[in-house]
Amino acid sequence: MLDKKYFTQIREELLGYAVKRRGTIKDAGDAQHLAKKAIFAMQRDGVVEANDLLSQAEKILIELNEKNKKEPAIFEEGSYKAALEEYIEAYLFHQYLKQKTIGKLAKIKVDPDIFISGLCDVPGELLRYAIKSATEKKYEEVKRCRQTAEEIIGELVDMNLTGYNRQKFDQAKQALHKLEQVSYEVSLRN
Repeated sequence: MLDKKYFTQIREELLGYAVKRRGTIKDAGDAQHLAKKAIFAMQRDGVVEANDLLSQAEKILIELNEKNKKEPAIFEEGSYKAALEEYIEAYLFHQYLKQKTIGKLAKIKVDPDIFISGLCDVPGELLRYAIKSATEKKYEEVKRCRQTAEEIIGELVDMNLTGYNRQKFDQAKQALHKLEQVSYEVSLRN
């Protein structure tokens, strides 16, 4: 005979986790979407809109962290990590635009690996912003974008990245290379 009480307990735990997981996937997807929209707004100088979108994404992520404190496996879900990575990218790009510096997140504690993943995406945003700035003849901004990307790569180079973050780092280096090309072309026209 089976221990029905034990099997009921196991079933409840598994089903309970499945419900939490589905909720996390939905909420994380919402946060990721808001962060993407914030980046899109920042690329078009919509800083006020971006502030609002980033705040909304941050609120969702903070609520997810609170809700799942006792279920740490949720934080290993791909959807949660992807949302956090996108939020970090948006947050750091926002710091660049508003504070002229890039550093730690104010309200959300993140694993260093996820922070690095988000940071590796920032040179790509800097490249897009530099191209926009070049077309608007804001040559000093192009230079600042390149310098910031160089600083990011300089920090990342010393981290001996492997796996997923190594791929992200390689993408960041490619973005820097393209930024250097944009800077060169701008210098020829100045």
